Amino acid sequence: MQITLDLPDELAQHFNSEHLAREILEALVAQAYQVEKITSAEVGRILGLPSRWAIDAFLKQHNAGLHYDTADLERDRATLRQFRQQQSLNNS
Repeated sequence: MQITLDLPDELAQHFNSEHLAREILEALVAQAYQVEKITSAEVGRILGLPSRWAIDAFLKQHNAGLHYDTADLERDRATLRQFRQQQSLNNS
Protein backbone atom coordinates (compact mmCIF):
# COMPACT_ATOMS: atom_id res chain seq x y z
CA MET A 1 0.00 0.00 0.00
CA GLN A 2 1.24 3.46 -0.78
CA ILE A 3 0.18 6.45 1.31
CA THR A 4 0.70 10.15 0.62
CA LEU A 5 1.38 12.18 3.72
CA ASP A 6 1.55 15.96 4.10
CA LEU A 7 4.15 16.89 6.72
CA PRO A 8 4.34 20.42 8.07
CA ASP A 9 7.64 22.07 7.12
CA GLU A 10 8.26 22.65 10.82
CA LEU A 11 8.41 18.87 11.32
CA ALA A 12 9.97 17.89 8.00
CA GLN A 13 13.02 20.10 8.59
CA HIS A 14 14.14 17.74 11.37
CA PHE A 15 14.49 14.77 9.03
CA ASN A 16 16.78 13.74 6.23
CA SER A 17 14.43 13.54 3.23
CA GLU A 18 16.41 10.63 1.74
CA HIS A 19 15.65 8.46 4.77
CA LEU A 20 12.25 9.83 5.75
CA ALA A 21 10.19 6.98 4.31
CA ARG A 22 12.27 4.42 6.21
CA GLU A 23 12.09 6.44 9.45
CA ILE A 24 8.30 6.65 9.19
CA LEU A 25 8.07 2.93 8.45
CA GLU A 26 10.27 2.07 11.43
CA ALA A 27 8.27 4.34 13.74
CA LEU A 28 5.00 2.76 12.59
CA VAL A 29 6.38 -0.77 12.98
CA ALA A 30 7.71 -0.01 16.48
CA GLN A 31 4.35 1.47 17.50
CA ALA A 32 2.42 -1.48 16.05
CA TYR A 33 4.65 -3.87 17.99
CA GLN A 34 4.25 -1.91 21.24
CA VAL A 35 0.47 -2.08 21.07
CA GLU A 36 0.67 -5.78 20.09
CA LYS A 37 -0.77 -5.41 16.60
CA ILE A 38 2.22 -7.27 15.15
CA THR A 39 4.71 -9.81 16.48
CA SER A 40 8.48 -9.55 16.62
CA ALA A 41 8.68 -12.00 13.70
CA GLU A 42 6.50 -9.62 11.67
CA VAL A 43 8.78 -6.73 12.68
CA GLY A 44 11.68 -8.65 11.17
CA ARG A 45 9.86 -9.53 7.96
CA ILE A 46 8.48 -6.02 7.39
CA LEU A 47 11.84 -4.35 7.94
CA GLY A 48 13.95 -7.07 6.33
CA LEU A 49 15.97 -7.68 9.47
CA PRO A 50 18.26 -10.69 9.10
CA SER A 51 18.09 -12.25 12.57
CA ARG A 52 16.37 -12.40 15.92
CA TRP A 53 19.32 -10.39 17.30
CA ALA A 54 18.72 -7.62 14.76
CA ILE A 55 15.01 -7.57 15.63
CA ASP A 56 15.74 -7.35 19.35
CA ALA A 57 18.28 -4.56 18.71
CA PHE A 58 15.73 -2.63 16.63
CA LEU A 59 13.06 -2.98 19.33
CA LYS A 60 15.49 -1.90 22.03
CA GLN A 61 16.61 1.10 19.97
CA HIS A 62 12.96 2.16 19.65
CA ASN A 63 12.15 1.55 23.33
CA ALA A 64 9.71 -1.19 22.40
CA GLY A 65 10.12 -3.77 25.16
CA LEU A 66 9.81 -7.43 24.39
CA HIS A 67 6.42 -8.95 25.11
CA TYR A 68 7.25 -11.31 27.94
CA ASP A 69 4.79 -11.80 30.75
CA THR A 70 4.46 -13.95 33.86
CA ALA A 71 2.98 -16.84 31.87
CA ASP A 72 6.02 -16.79 29.57
CA LEU A 73 8.31 -16.80 32.60
CA GLU A 74 6.51 -19.76 34.13
CA ARG A 75 6.74 -21.72 30.84
CA ASP A 76 10.46 -20.98 30.67
CA ARG A 77 10.94 -22.09 34.28
CA ALA A 78 9.08 -25.35 33.60
CA THR A 79 11.22 -25.98 30.52
CA LEU A 80 14.39 -25.31 32.52
CA ARG A 81 13.28 -27.72 35.26
CA GLN A 82 12.61 -30.43 32.66
CA PHE A 83 15.98 -29.81 31.04
CA ARG A 84 17.79 -30.05 34.39
CA GLN A 85 15.97 -33.28 35.24
CA GLN A 86 16.96 -34.79 31.90
CA GLN A 87 20.56 -33.70 32.36
CA SER A 88 20.57 -35.18 35.86
CA LEU A 89 19.26 -38.52 34.57
CA ASN A 90 21.76 -38.55 31.69
CA ASN A 91 24.67 -37.89 34.07
CA SER A 92 23.65 -40.66 36.49
